[in-house]
Amino acid sequence: MPEYRTLLTTVEDGVATITLNRPRQRNAVGDGMREELADAYRVFGADDTIRAIVLTGTPPAFCAGADLAAGQDTFAAPGPQFSAAGVDVPAWEVPKPVIAAVNGHAIGLGLTLALQCDLRFFAADASYGVVQVRRGVVGDAYAHWALPRLAGIANAAEVLLTGATFDGHRAVELGLGSRVLPAEQVLPAALEVAHDIAANTAPMSVAASKRLLWDSYDLDRAAVGARETEIHRAVMGHADAREGVLAFLERRAPRWTGRPADPTRRV
Repeated sequence: MPEYRTLLTTVEDGVATITLNRPRQRNAVGDGMREELADAYRVFGADDTIRAIVLTGTPPAFCAGADLAAGQDTFAAPGPQFSAAGVDVPAWEVPKPVIAAVNGHAIGLGLTLALQCDLRFFAADASYGVVQVRRGVVGDAYAHWALPRLAGIANAAEVLLTGATFDGHRAVELGLGSRVLPAEQVLPAALEVAHDIAANTAPMSVAASKRLLWDSYDLDRAAVGARETEIHRAVMGHADAREGVLAFLERRAPRWTGRPADPTRRV
């Protein structure tokens, strides 16, 4: 199990939980958190025993965004190596589902990191927003790519151009997540879904479906159809295609042998 300064990590029954852990700073991104989160994604993404990942924050916040400890100089000198990507390994590149249990305030980079995840559950009474235009900069972590696709261009413009904050109900209404819950129920709900994925879904099928979901943003209808056919040809020839049907007919838990990797991925 990797050890980090800014993260807590646990693994249970095929589910890894990554907790942003700078509670004094409301889990703001700083002190190497970007690099450590990228490393955790790499480690858990490469571990075939991990079937799903939950990303959350030490209460009462999910992530307050960029650490503003430097005051007016926070964004003043980005340097030649600066990248607005948020984290070197976006959650959508991890070959297994990443669920954001947004259990408290998620502002700026805190929200845009959550938008990189596959599923997002929001605390009802917390505050959310991509507020960077109110700080003299712009949304980051691919927000201008993800938001229009998740929420539509009109809603994305409202979020990105006003920098206004909103609650969990509005976040789900905008299409940014699938569930809004009381704060104390967000992490348990995310873990329940993660454990269901770990126990009942074929890891190879999930990895291939996840990759196609994210890739489909940049594909036309014919290309998506071709990729679905390509994936089917790969997975239908694998033992898991027989095991899934047999387990269903025998009313038992499936015993998967495929790896959590897209069998059609070309490196």
